[in-house]
Amino acid sequence: MAMNENEILQGLAEIVNEETGLDAAEVQMDKSFTEDLDIDSLSMMTIVVNAEEKFGVRIPDDEVKNLKTVRDAVSYINGAQG
Repeated sequence: MAMNENEILQGLAEIVNEETGLDAAEVQMDKSFTEDLDIDSLSMMTIVVNAEEKFGVRIPDDEVKNLKTVRDAVSYINGAQG
C-alpha cells in the first residue's frame, strides 16, 4: 500500500536517525541533506539503499544527486511508489 508524504517523511526520518544518530525531529521537509543535516555522500548512499528497501522503490544513482532536500526525497519516493 502506498504511503502518504507524511508517512514517507516519518520513515525517512527514522532511516536518517539510524544512519547518523540525528534526532528524527530534525528531519523536516525544508532541510537540506548536506547543509542542514550534515549528511555526507557515503551516509546518503546508505540512506538511499535503506529507503529503497523500506518504501519498495528504486532510486537510480543519477537521481540521488537531485535529492538535495528532504522534500525532494519525499516527493521522489511518493511518485515512485507502485
